Amino acid sequence: MRFNRMLLSTTLVIVALVVQVSILARLHLPGAVPDLVLLTVLGLALVYGHVGGALIGFGAGLLADLAPPADHAAGRYALVLCVVGYLAGLVKPDTGQLRSATGPMAVVVAAAVGTTLLYAGVGALVGDTAARHVGLPSLLFTAALYDLLLAPFVVPGIMALARRADNDPLAETSSAKAADVSSGWLSSGTGLSIGGQRGGLRMRAVKSRVARAGRIKGVKRL
Repeated sequence: MRFNRMLLSTTLVIVALVVQVSILARLHLPGAVPDLVLLTVLGLALVYGHVGGALIGFGAGLLADLAPPADHAAGRYALVLCVVGYLAGLVKPDTGQLRSATGPMAVVVAAAVGTTLLYAGVGALVGDTAARHVGLPSLLFTAALYDLLLAPFVVPGIMALARRADNDPLAETSSAKAADVSSGWLSSGTGLSIGGQRGGLRMRAVKSRVARAGRIKGVKRL
């Protein structure tokens, strides 16, 4: 991944994790907690593709596993977000831009349900039965509902930032090439600079002749 992609992804994931832990988790909404980290991973994966989505999902999940007050085994959510980021990156359009909002909304619902199921499945493998006590159907419904309501305010903005950060090196390269072309055009033998120099020499010759004539007339007057 490019450095600007890594910097932007790290910043967005950290901000999303801080907001989720410090604000969204303290709202005590019924059922699941709105997963802002998941929406961030989805937005970046829809722009960077399946490889970038998998890497970003793994890093974001690992941070979520280590962030307090985590009460589960480290690496559990990293595995889940790695798989979800990879699958979401496969939906990335070839042009890099989505034609409608139906596709991203469907990806958000599928990711919310799939993340909850994968997280509960991995927890069942390691002996965590918390999902059974809370109720898996209510978790699936609330997770999909909260993420779907939050997605229009998060995913488009993250995708726009990702596209802008991804296009900056291309813009700098094109501007550098334009500067090189313009400087080469001015320094090449197009006749523009030579003509300017000839015009300047002619003006200087005329001015010198006028000055000499003035001096001669002044001498004659004396």
